[in-house]
Amino acid sequence: MTAIKESSTIQENKQYALEKCPVTFVMEKIGGYWKPIILYHLSTGDKRYSELKRAIPAVTEKMLIQHLKQLEADGLVIREAKPVVPPFVTYRLSNAGTGLLPVIDAMASWAFKMKDGVYNI
Repeated sequence: MTAIKESSTIQENKQYALEKCPVTFVMEKIGGYWKPIILYHLSTGDKRYSELKRAIPAVTEKMLIQHLKQLEADGLVIREAKPVVPPFVTYRLSNAGTGLLPVIDAMASWAFKMKDGVYNI
């Protein structure tokens, strides 16, 4: 992977947008294909990695692990590992992640109203 030049104009513009635009800030946290889907599945309660993998069969293991780590680093998901053998790890939404549920629900509601590319009220 290439290193990101922190002083580049693009990075400065991105930082400015993150500070000034709340939508950009949210998209930085939940953007991408898999993060909203992971949050959606965690909205129903704690899940183990295998449960998430079963619920989202199209996601690769690498992507699921990567996005769970990012969601945890951003404070949206809590990873709890119990000190037993074999390891028992669960994931759940943090308070910040739970605060996103109205956004995730609104996205799902909008999707259900879209039929054949037309918004049906």
